[in-house]
Amino acid sequence: MSPEFQKRFESFMPELTSRLFKLYGGRWDFYRILDKLADILQKAGKEYQEPDADCDTEWYLSEQQAGYVLYVDLFAENFDGLIKKIPYLQELGITYVHLMPLFKCPEKESDGGYAVSSYRETDPKLGTISDLKTALKEFHRAGIRVVADFVFNHTSDEHEWALKAKQGNQFYRDFYFIYKDKSDADDWNRTLREIFPEVRRGSFTYVKEAGGWVWTTFNPFQWDLNYSNPDVFLAMCAEMLSLANLGVDVLRLDALAFIWKKKNTCCENLPEAHTLIQAFQNAARIAAPGLVFKSEAIVHPDEVARYISREECRLSYNPLQMALFWEALAARDTRLLQSSLKKRWAIPGGCAWVNYIRCHDDIGWTFSDEDAGELGINGYSHRQFLNKFYTNRFDGSFARGVPFQLNPQTGDCRICGTTASLAGLEDAYELHKKQDPRAELYAEMAVKRIVMIYTVLAALPGIPLIYSGDENAMINDYSYRADKSRKDDSRWVHRIPFNKTAESDSWLSARQEKITAAIHKIIRGRKNEKLFGQAGIYFHNLQDSHVFGFTRFSDHERIHIAANFSEQSCLYQIGDTTLHLGPYDVITLKESI
Repeated sequence: MSPEFQKRFESFMPELTSRLFKLYGGRWDFYRILDKLADILQKAGKEYQEPDADCDTEWYLSEQQAGYVLYVDLFAENFDGLIKKIPYLQELGITYVHLMPLFKCPEKESDGGYAVSSYRETDPKLGTISDLKTALKEFHRAGIRVVADFVFNHTSDEHEWALKAKQGNQFYRDFYFIYKDKSDADDWNRTLREIFPEVRRGSFTYVKEAGGWVWTTFNPFQWDLNYSNPDVFLAMCAEMLSLANLGVDVLRLDALAFIWKKKNTCCENLPEAHTLIQAFQNAARIAAPGLVFKSEAIVHPDEVARYISREECRLSYNPLQMALFWEALAARDTRLLQSSLKKRWAIPGGCAWVNYIRCHDDIGWTFSDEDAGELGINGYSHRQFLNKFYTNRFDGSFARGVPFQLNPQTGDCRICGTTASLAGLEDAYELHKKQDPRAELYAEMAVKRIVMIYTVLAALPGIPLIYSGDENAMINDYSYRADKSRKDDSRWVHRIPFNKTAESDSWLSARQEKITAAIHKIIRGRKNEKLFGQAGIYFHNLQDSHVFGFTRFSDHERIHIAANFSEQSCLYQIGDTTLHLGPYDVITLKESI
């Protein structure tokens, strides 16, 4: 045991013990749990590469950071191809890359790679675990940190643990929630929200091989883990540390809101979930101190913020910012965006948002109904409007999105589509093919929308994240509808092979190239402006409902940003200066203090 490990162990083990006592302290074998955990930490600590003494532990706060998220197979086919694409990412200015999905999954029922069968084996078509480790070293050599998914709420039903549970091994049956009597499952279901109503109703699936009803929050082949069993925590802690020892810098905690179950609750965002994440964090501080957690909580904004702290997740996706960018574009009204971010942006020091326009999943309208109500907006009706607008079912819509997981009872759904298609480029292209004279104006507006939202994104505190292909303005690919394994999952409309083009057309390519050049310029501009790093932010009081405005500031200077989210020209006042904003314009104004 190294002196550094010993020091960390002595510093953080008391906190870790305290958190585990909250969860498991009533068990007679609590000290057995601690002994086994100490062995896991010591073994992982021996393998961990200690970070340099001068390593920047808060690197994610810098204006130099720019993120990119990609599917390895769609972007580069395999790990060898991924290494060859590193120069592309460097040229774009990327310093943080999220690789999806990496690990072994069932061939047919994988949820796009999020039904993990083993964290110790990679997806064979990508290469071996050794190939992955080599790729991570090459990313680090290029100055790029790597993010991987930690799917710790559930496993695939083909995971070794689930297979042993099906065989009747009681130790592993206790890793899951398996009930012989349906009434037990029904008792839980009374208070649970349906996540995938198109897949099946309720949160349980009858599994003949297991001889009962298994808790499956998401898909029937994704079995929820039972963290009230401490052996599950120990096993998943070992899996987490194995990822750190591969060279992963950041773990995205998948579906973290669901990880603790308690009778007569909705089983989301429970206090014990926070305690459990804090326990994982303390374990990482001991055995893998360079590892950073990123929260993926697509829940009410108040709940999202509760996962963000040095004790839980120092990074968090910003689903409110993402959803409200699209909301403001559809409504041509920034009131909800301005007021919500003004109220909800602040997070603890040493933490950062990961801001994004699109990701590999769907868009859910996760704004607060309370925030909307203060503006006289009915949350339910507004979501119905947004769903219609972004699926091109609203008169005057520029968007070409696809609904995902439509709930037949509530009419609720989420939205899929590439940034370019949601922002109007596909709509303009369809008009062009019909030789409609409106195509030129519509395309111009689409390009301006995309450039505007990415410009604003880069000016906000945190890491701006680009979803692979969006920098090249790829439009929706509807070929997934002809694939039996994908036709029922509309998210594949934007999960597109990197080099694939829907059609070869110089008219479309010319507009896409404008967007690509603009995004390169935006990233360079962010890196050249210190105020886009750790400087403070305040959001302006609303002057014009078309304009979103904020200021980044330090002790000596500040930069004002004003962005027009509409096709209407307007005026905006900053101090004694009147800004004239054309359609979808962004204006920055820098001054000394």
